[in-house]
Amino acid sequence: MASSRESRRGAGWACSTPGAFHALVPPGTERHSWISASALWSARGDIRARLLGDPSLRRRRAWVAEARARGAPADLVVDRMALAEPSFLVLGDPGEGDASQYAVVPPLLTAGRDTDFMVVVGDVVYPAGRGANYAAHFFRPYRDYPAPIHAVPGNHDWYDGLRGFMACFCGLPAARPEREPVQPGSYFAIDTGPLRLVCIDVGITDRLDAEQGAWLRRVALARRGPKVLLSGTPIYAAGAREPLPIEGGGTVDEIVRDERYGFVAAFAGDVHNYQRYPVDVGGGRVVQYVACGGGGAFTNETHSLPRVSLPGVDEADVRLYPLRGDSLSYYAKRYGDWWARRRGRGRRAADLALDPDVAAALMAERLGLEPVRPGARTARVDDRARRAAARVFPLSGYRGLDRFFSEYWDADDPPLFKSFVRVDVADRALRLRCFAATGCGEHEADPPVEDDVVVPLS
Repeated sequence: MASSRESRRGAGWACSTPGAFHALVPPGTERHSWISASALWSARGDIRARLLGDPSLRRRRAWVAEARARGAPADLVVDRMALAEPSFLVLGDPGEGDASQYAVVPPLLTAGRDTDFMVVVGDVVYPAGRGANYAAHFFRPYRDYPAPIHAVPGNHDWYDGLRGFMACFCGLPAARPEREPVQPGSYFAIDTGPLRLVCIDVGITDRLDAEQGAWLRRVALARRGPKVLLSGTPIYAAGAREPLPIEGGGTVDEIVRDERYGFVAAFAGDVHNYQRYPVDVGGGRVVQYVACGGGGAFTNETHSLPRVSLPGVDEADVRLYPLRGDSLSYYAKRYGDWWARRRGRGRRAADLALDPDVAAALMAERLGLEPVRPGARTARVDDRARRAAARVFPLSGYRGLDRFFSEYWDADDPPLFKSFVRVDVADRALRLRCFAATGCGEHEADPPVEDDVVVPLS
């Protein structure tokens, strides 16, 4: 199936058949709102942690101590060494429990039903990780996925002290009956035949406590060979680098970059779209840094991303989904509908509408880029389109409440621009593919591949 990089249809702008995912949504399910009073109140833990200190640093140590007291292995390693050619899914930020989460399920099962396991990289359950929400936001959506599901927590999972997460995935203090607990703690490693996966817990404020930092260095050195990092927060995203500090000194990225540890890729959620940065870290090594949080929550816009120019990686090598032009067009429509409905004053929604290819040409013009999709290279940008783009995304960038642009217009209808990643390891190479979940029926049975890269494993 053609991708968004090849055609508008591949992006989901013209569905030939409606998606069947709406039928999967339990009757009576309400669309998750990110601007409701209850959602904002549930997320107050983030503000509290940044003002008063992150409680996850202390609470995490208590959870690990309890896990070890109950017989968890000292180095918290899950043994899957029998997998000589492992394949696994990586899914980030799925847990809204509404139609946009279910839109990912049919293509995920199509492309990944035969994988050996799945790892959810953060924010398993919104808005606050409560155990009571797991049935609707986790167990039911993935009940037909036949393999084990692992997870690392995101900030939202920590807002209840990680109680819901630990019960579901670690069986602490008591296991949930719906799925067998499959991991010893909120941070752990998975050993397969050719590859070690190192899964870390960055808490609420994106940092590791000293004990976990020592564990990370130890398990990364303890086994020779290639490794992959999985985290709830990305190191590279939105054209910037966040190295993730470790209590007591050092950063996670220092470890990832250090040749001694053998990391070839780092996957993370938190940012609700797909971004891949192949970074030259020196010594002839390239590490693939992947943000893949498009698993079901609102789609973060990509049209606000600047032209990428960072040490070791620049714009030509970065892969985004959705493309900047599709992102601008997607949100221009929602902005226009809202403006016409709420503000009136004679303004029509069409005044702010932007054709996807015209929007792509506009973004290319602004950033000095060549449009990716062939149709955008010949699109004509007129004055009306420029005025619309300036209203939706001012040249001066987002200001004030515009920071919450994506949350305002979360939607459950195509094109949805959700995504997930499949990783296959064989023949001394790791193949990474990003599959799109547009919400279109034709893409449920044949999901478009938005990115496909092969990483040699020495």
